[in-house]
Amino acid sequence: MTARSTRRTTAAQSRIAAVGAIAVAGALLLTGCGDQTKDKESGGSDTADSSAAPLADKLPQAIRDKGVIKVGSDIAYAPVEFKDDSGKTVGIDPDLADAMGKQLGVKFEFENGTFDTLLGGLRSKRYDIAMSAMTDTKNRQDGIDADTGKKVGEGVDFVDYFTAGVSIYTKKGADQGIKTWSDLCGKKLVVQRGTVSHDLAKSEAKKCAKGKAISIEAFDNDQQAQTRLRSGGADAGSSDFPVAAYAVKTSGGGKDFQLVGEQVEAAPYGIAVAKSNTEVRDAVKAALDAIIANGEYKRIIEKWGVDAGAVEEATINGGK
Repeated sequence: MTARSTRRTTAAQSRIAAVGAIAVAGALLLTGCGDQTKDKESGGSDTADSSAAPLADKLPQAIRDKGVIKVGSDIAYAPVEFKDDSGKTVGIDPDLADAMGKQLGVKFEFENGTFDTLLGGLRSKRYDIAMSAMTDTKNRQDGIDADTGKKVGEGVDFVDYFTAGVSIYTKKGADQGIKTWSDLCGKKLVVQRGTVSHDLAKSEAKKCAKGKAISIEAFDNDQQAQTRLRSGGADAGSSDFPVAAYAVKTSGGGKDFQLVGEQVEAAPYGIAVAKSNTEVRDAVKAALDAIIANGEYKRIIEKWGVDAGAVEEATINGGK
């Protein structure tokens, strides 16, 4: 769930699409709808033993004393983060957070919020980090609003941990000839507000012939967009590839949706940290590098069937 301004369609994206579309749901749990209430969910183990944590001394003392890193996240974006049938927060991000927490000797505590409010919550210090399939972009690094080009905040730093593109999906057996973004002209598209899909749709709509603009309906979360498409209220939907592929595999037992075309906009997901919070940023990077080195990262990524998007090392502010 991201916002970017430059489209890229590379061979790497095609590789992710071809490999990941089949694999993404192979080992996944069936999703339960995540709500948008501001509740807190443990994203890791119930306790964290700081004495056994090799990287604990990299964190600020205040966080070490609390034993908790507060995480802002939109917990309605399966398989990245969502609630299972028991109401527990699960997914790629919670599993990675759990593994990093063991390195740092703290618990990552996920707090649910709508995606487009997460960076504001980070600025107000409600959260220590935001981890929510958020693409690392230069605009976000610099605090620039993608629509207006105006500065709206000091920006954030990112610790990049995954690579994903954006996909279009339609009702199964009803693609209406949609293969590319330009095919959406004259069609109705559902997206989650504030995401790369939303930004791409607005950008593409400007290129459409007069009277053939894309009709865009944006929702607070991706599951609401899926519901609208499922009910016949739109022609297509768009979201990050892992999420779109997961919906295609699981919704209606795989009978509701289909992916169309190839991924675009392959870019890094980043864990967002306030620019003033460099100690936390560097500690998170060290923890991520540690779980990449010890194999935990690979195990988690493969568990969720998204290994095509894996990275070999953590990077700070790698987005363009």
